[in-house]
Amino acid sequence: MSNASTSIAVIGGSGLYSLFDTAPSIIETPYGAVDVTTGVLAGRSVAFLPRHGVGHTAAPHLINYRANIWAIASLGVTAIVSTAAVGGVSPDYPPGSLVLADQFIDRTWGRADTFYDQGSVQHLSSADPFCPALHDVAAEALAGIAIPAGTVVVIQGPRFSTRAESLWFRSAGAHIVNMTLYPEVPLASELNIGTVNLAYVTDADAAPAEEELSSALVFARFAEAQPRIIAALESIVAAIPADYAPRELIAPAEVAAVLGRSA
Repeated sequence: MSNASTSIAVIGGSGLYSLFDTAPSIIETPYGAVDVTTGVLAGRSVAFLPRHGVGHTAAPHLINYRANIWAIASLGVTAIVSTAAVGGVSPDYPPGSLVLADQFIDRTWGRADTFYDQGSVQHLSSADPFCPALHDVAAEALAGIAIPAGTVVVIQGPRFSTRAESLWFRSAGAHIVNMTLYPEVPLASELNIGTVNLAYVTDADAAPAEEELSSALVFARFAEAQPRIIAALESIVAAIPADYAPRELIAPAEVAAVLGRSA
């Protein structure tokens, strides 16, 4: 297909599977085909990709992260705004909170997590994994609406945490827990795409509670909050400067070589 260029993409997490009524376009990548829709959000041209696929067909550890990010990069995207359903492992991040994550702790394994595995070794700077400039834009746009910072621990999934693990994550400095932001975020950084994440706390993870944590509960809570989440997305997208330039974390020639690979 002939892809129209756009500088902003939205990746929808659990419960957010569509933004536009348009039919998806298939983008062929070296890692597989990806369905992407395009439309207008907050007056900006935006590409949309559902992280788990329409209907939540891909488990967290089986998502084709490289295909998703390569497809987005092929459209000329420089900024990704993503959503995620998360559990709160800190009492300061209760259910119902919106959070702008700024750090992650990776507890996944076995996921394809780099584009530089074919004759080029590139070491990615990850001290600030999410783009600080985009994060500041989002924090200002959602002042008084979202918690402006938080560390997310990314677990392998698809199972939820044990109570002991949840307490361990909290003691390690995590505030929220998720299954999908790694390797999505560093893969985007490897192609010099800036990321900002809007997380919605659906539950208190494995903390003692009257309710039993389940995927049905997570999806129901996220669906109930969807108007808030989309409104927050619109605020972030509208606030991204037209001249936003992402960090150059990898040499442009190396990025071009990855995007030049045959689909």
